[in-house]
Amino acid sequence: MENAPFELETATGDAARLRRVAIDPVSRVEGHGKVTLLLDEHDRVQQVRLHIVEFRGFEKFIQGRPYWEVPVMVQRLCGICPVSHHLAAAKALDHVVGVDRLTASAEKLRRLMHYGQILQSHALHFFHLASPDLLFGFASDAGRRNIVGIAAAYPEVARQGVLLRRFGQEVIRLTAGKRVHGTGAIPGGVNRAVSRAERDVLLGDIYQIVAWSRQAVHLVKRLHAADPALYDGFGTFRSNLLSLVGADGKLDFYDGRLRARDADGRLLVDEFPVRDYQELISEEVKAWSYMKFPFLTALGPQEGWYKVGPLARVQNCDSIATPLAEAERREFIDYGQGTLIHAPLAYHWARMIELLHTAETIKDLLHDDDLSTGELVHSGKRHHSGVGVIEAPRGTLIHHYRVDDDDLVTMCNLIVSTTHNNQPMNEAIRRVARRYLDGRQLSEGLLNHVEVAIRAFDPCLSCATHALGRMPLQIELLDAAGQVIDRLSSPA
Repeated sequence: MENAPFELETATGDAARLRRVAIDPVSRVEGHGKVTLLLDEHDRVQQVRLHIVEFRGFEKFIQGRPYWEVPVMVQRLCGICPVSHHLAAAKALDHVVGVDRLTASAEKLRRLMHYGQILQSHALHFFHLASPDLLFGFASDAGRRNIVGIAAAYPEVARQGVLLRRFGQEVIRLTAGKRVHGTGAIPGGVNRAVSRAERDVLLGDIYQIVAWSRQAVHLVKRLHAADPALYDGFGTFRSNLLSLVGADGKLDFYDGRLRARDADGRLLVDEFPVRDYQELISEEVKAWSYMKFPFLTALGPQEGWYKVGPLARVQNCDSIATPLAEAERREFIDYGQGTLIHAPLAYHWARMIELLHTAETIKDLLHDDDLSTGELVHSGKRHHSGVGVIEAPRGTLIHHYRVDDDDLVTMCNLIVSTTHNNQPMNEAIRRVARRYLDGRQLSEGLLNHVEVAIRAFDPCLSCATHALGRMPLQIELLDAAGQVIDRLSSPA
């Protein structure tokens, strides 16, 4: 039997009789997307969809390239989270060159690179993209609702955001060679260490970075406490959770096994090996979006969809290894009073807890002499495939490659963080549209409520539109009156 449609995904009446409203483009997100709404004659919302309108073919044009080029090439998916793709690809290709375990120095250097990436990305999103909505109000003056407005009204907040991001970028530069599109990770390890002098420079700032990260958590908590009804109810929906979990159930962005919970917090899957991800996850394709819709195969597309990212990770793990972040995590969990927190705006709170964790972890790593000494590269028995999974800033990121005897890539499969969150983002905006837009005269401020719901997930739409397949093409010839006189279609 065919699955029932999601509420408001498809209008039940004649779409031709409905009024179409488009938010195009969605602003203050990475990449290009739009939202379309169909309204009836009474301005009642009948359909809401998040469309991904850009199209990129990375999975296809990586085929035929030498495998050692891939960690550098895949970074071109995105200028915001290139390190995430760089490391996920390197991890997958570690297995191709027969390395199941990196040297201690190589793993710590990769972790430092990765945590620097999460620090700069979380700071960019919260301070530059999300904070204008949170500090000024969702329906505030659009000309003020940006980082320039924040700098004018909250100069210290803006300053901290800029400097937090700059520090993360400097960590990336010293470990990857460049702030954007570096070359530090290679199959089997890394190609450079971090000198004692370079570590000392970073150590001179890290304690201030930790302090500012704590302040960021406290800022989010104050905003939440000022209007808990809004923060708890805005666009809220229930769903499953998915993330990597490290040893002893600890939060781990770089390595681990997959864990999934249902909406009530019960474990669905635990200790699931990342190399077998295709047995756990399937992807649905819908005609109105270039982005796929992943789900847990065993539950099906209607019940198996899930959210990833900070809100999932902070609640899916059993603890955080660094003390300040763990104390904040416990307070966050206690706020749920024994139930999972599903509110999209809670992503900001969880994201700042992760920001604090990355700062603490970077501090600890910078004191480790393995960053400056020891073997950097390892090799083993050659294999023909590899899977690399990390927790990118926006959620679980999967890279899977097959390589032939000539060292050329024959298959590439990428499931990126924002793709995992496709259905959750659509669910959030439909609830927001029903609550704030239904039956009302639309305004820029009201429409921004829909964008606020999307921004909570910190989507990277460039990353999410990587696949190349067959899409239907239809050409219509119209006469001067607009009547169709000929039509040519190609199969999907």
